Order: sequence, then structure tokens, then C-alpha cells
Amino acid sequence: MDIDETSTGSTAISSSAGHITLGVNSYLWHATLDTLSFMPLHSADPFGGVIITDWYSSPSASNERTRVTAYILDRRLRADGLKVTVFRQTQTPQGWVDAAVNPETAVKLEDAILTRARELRLASGGGS
Repeated sequence: MDIDETSTGSTAISSSAGHITLGVNSYLWHATLDTLSFMPLHSADPFGGVIITDWYSSPSASNERTRVTAYILDRRLRADGLKVTVFRQTQTPQGWVDAAVNPETAVKLEDAILTRARELRLASGGGS
């Protein structure tokens, strides 16, 4: 099995069964994994473009935890080809309960992922 990057940033897999092109932008895919690497990974579907982290608690705030779902929606490297959803819970005597998330958190994660994707594209010679 061979894996090739196309000029648009999508990933193609060649095998004896044929040539399959993944439905996601590889720069966004790799940038999302890089950006969220500090969180444990729950699941990652490179064909569907969904990355879900497990719950993560910062050492400085062990009474709250965060989980992120990232959707890569396009084969092209575009800002609207990425959607990040953040979930937050706080610990109470009764257990973990859902809590409000600052809407800027998802926006900041999306910006960080897009910046990393652009860096990856430039590093690969993919242009500006």
C-alpha cells in the first residue's frame, strides 16, 4: 500500500485493490492531529474526517475537563473546511456535569489548526 499527497492536499492510497482518494485535506488532517496532540485521542477517522479527543484535564485545573471534536469538511485547505466543537465539564460532589464553553475556545483552536495547516503546506512546497 502506498500513500501519496496530491497537489490539493488530499491523500490518496494505492493498493492492489485500486486507487482511493480520501475525502479530507491532508494538511488540515495532520494539523488537527498536531494541534490536539496534548489531548488523548479517542478516535480518528481519516475517511470521514472526524477526530475526537478523550476528556482532558489540565494539571492546573483538575476539577474541569475538556473534549474536542474536529470535523474536516473539504478536500481543499479552506477556513470553512474545518469545524471544531468543544465540550467542557466540571466536577461536583455528584460527578461530572456539563458546563458552558467560551465560544472563543473553538475559534482559537480552528485558527491554530489553520495556521499549522498552512505551515505544513508551505513546508511541503505546496505554495502560499
